[in-house]
Amino acid sequence: MSPKESVIPVFVPHYGCPHQCVFCNQRHIAGTKTPCKPEDVIRILKAAAAIPSNGKRRQLAFYGGSFTAIPAKMQEELLGAAQRFIDDGTIFSIRVSTRPDTINPEVIERLIRFNVSTVEIGAQSMDEKVLRAAGRGHSRQDVINASKMIKDSGLHLVLQMMTGLPEAGEDSDIITATQLADLKPDAVRIYPTVVVKDTELYDMWAKGEYKEHTVEAATVLCAKIVPIFDKAGINIIRLGLNPSEELSGDLAVCGAYHPAFGELVRSRIFLDEAKALLKGIKEGSDVILSVSPAYVSQLIGQGKANIKILREEYGLKSLRVKQDISIKDRQIRVFIAK
Repeated sequence: MSPKESVIPVFVPHYGCPHQCVFCNQRHIAGTKTPCKPEDVIRILKAAAAIPSNGKRRQLAFYGGSFTAIPAKMQEELLGAAQRFIDDGTIFSIRVSTRPDTINPEVIERLIRFNVSTVEIGAQSMDEKVLRAAGRGHSRQDVINASKMIKDSGLHLVLQMMTGLPEAGEDSDIITATQLADLKPDAVRIYPTVVVKDTELYDMWAKGEYKEHTVEAATVLCAKIVPIFDKAGINIIRLGLNPSEELSGDLAVCGAYHPAFGELVRSRIFLDEAKALLKGIKEGSDVILSVSPAYVSQLIGQGKANIKILREEYGLKSLRVKQDISIKDRQIRVFIAK
């Protein structure tokens, strides 16, 4: 999504979703138990219309459930409620979030007819064993088929994946990222698994049948996954679950939830790159790492953690980070002080 665009979210909590995945308590994630109605869409968009857009184009987004699994009549009612706001310029288009096994030519035609421009598909994994263990109820091939239909129709495709699901390992999740990148989506979301109360996954964890996906483990893993999408030129529009009252309260009992998870991952990537550059350096060296001003904090790490790790691991006498405006990307330049 462009920096000059913003999203107006409308949550469709679990309605229409034919499966209860082991990790999901959608009512809590969406923050509401009330089914969405056309009048809710109108109310939300009227409120948005009263607020200056500040030059940003706005998009209505139906999140929180499998939109295209909702009965067709209700889909058309919800989408239809937004059309006048497209006509008057309040929003420029609509995006929906759904399951891969609920996409077919009839659905695609309906979405295009009602000015949907973006479809987000919850792939979660491309490993059949993981999909079964997570109770997803769809296959790897369903993800491939849905992605092709969406892209062939001219709609924008966003793919969502999760790390740390039951039966998943580091290799499995990295393969999933690689295979999703091969589908050439316009963007991706990466969600490490969080154990939420009132889910089957919570029961599995409580019985010792599932080992939590910790923040540390997820950070290390996602630092290997993010470059896969970066190198493919695929925009990562979300890394980690959105902070919310529900998840920051007592519902999220364990797992890889951190309000600044994306920053942790990007910082870890810098740490891994710095380690590669410093490999073989003479112990006791004075080192300067130069980086673009935009990435100084990520290279330093939270609480200067990366600096401490590098100094100790390589026995450096000193390590400083300097801004260099001539560096335009995430490159690190190493200087050994004389």
